Amino acid sequence: MSPVLEALLLQAGYNAALVAIGAALLGFAAGAAGSFLFLRKRALVSDALAHATLPGIALAFMIMVALGGEGRALAGLMAGAAVSAALGLLAVEWLASRTRLPEDAAIGAVLSSLFGLGVVLLTVIQTMERGRQAGLESFLLGSTAGMLRVDAVVIGLGGAAAVLAVWLLRRPMTLVAFDPGFAAASGLSVRRTDLAMMAIVLLVTVTGLKLVGLILIVALLIIPAVTARFWTERAGGVMWIAAGIGGVSGYVGAAISASAPALPTGPIIVLVATGLFAASLLLAPARGVAAAVVRQRRFQRRVHLRQGLLALGKGEPIHDALSLRLLRAEGLIRADRVATQAGREAAEEVARDERRWAVARQVHQDGGLTGRYDGLTPITEVFAPDQVAAFDREMS
Repeated sequence: MSPVLEALLLQAGYNAALVAIGAALLGFAAGAAGSFLFLRKRALVSDALAHATLPGIALAFMIMVALGGEGRALAGLMAGAAVSAALGLLAVEWLASRTRLPEDAAIGAVLSSLFGLGVVLLTVIQTMERGRQAGLESFLLGSTAGMLRVDAVVIGLGGAAAVLAVWLLRRPMTLVAFDPGFAAASGLSVRRTDLAMMAIVLLVTVTGLKLVGLILIVALLIIPAVTARFWTERAGGVMWIAAGIGGVSGYVGAAISASAPALPTGPIIVLVATGLFAASLLLAPARGVAAAVVRQRRFQRRVHLRQGLLALGKGEPIHDALSLRLLRAEGLIRADRVATQAGREAAEEVARDERRWAVARQVHQDGGLTGRYDGLTPITEVFAPDQVAAFDREMS
């Protein structure tokens, strides 16, 4: 059995199984929470939140060491990260609402300032007697080495709380994401809903610091949601599909990392999510690149076939090679370019449809329904049968 398959089947050891389960739970929660962040078009806020956790981690370590503690207690570091991230979020909101700075500029200012402060504090920690082996740099890119059962429990509980909060607040967050003006007119507090959404994202961010790090947690929040958008048009569908993609990315990425210990877990998880995004970009049935190419080719065939039939009905020569090939393939013309019986009937139908559209444009001069005329859509798909009959009487 290959090492990757052993890891996927949770046969690669206790620690590998623990990491895979924790990563799957974190990915599920991040996908669900990030979907509304994406729909609200506030993806950059997650970047500010993640980077704002670094000074909190450093300060929490320094405080715990000053109080005589170990300094690397995960609960204390996560509490410090949560406090500094919350302060960063409030700073972004204050700058965006009380000054003339746009939100993206406020995010950039807060992100760079707090991250710079965090790097300075990490440098100070390295000069401390007990700071050289702190290992706090692992919070930048994540680290699963020595991950304990209590760490997996913390990730599981934090992820479950985030998913539950998303489920309970899905309706107001959906309304605010698509139409904040209507939400406010309906009595819903847009500001409180946004803060609740940010609190959920903050919970996922702090929970995932140990596993994927503050830099890559942003990717785990956004990539699954962007990927899910290729597969559905419904907000609820985006939430659940994003959660599933995040869970699969976390589980598969952790399994791959366990099979090759030299590979870091966090970046591998993000790369798996990116691979799913690339596959969706190409292969999604409605919004993928391949589907768009197929639609374009079908549209092109319809245009050339209709133009060929119009020329056939008028008795004009057909010079376009694609039109000739399509007419021949449909059995509408013979090899000598003479129309068959089916071709004459089809050409007559297309010509009658064009005449009907000409009458419709005269009758409906306001351009309402006739604005749907694209040279391809039959008039019977736009107007009711009695209206089409009236156009026929007008023609006669």
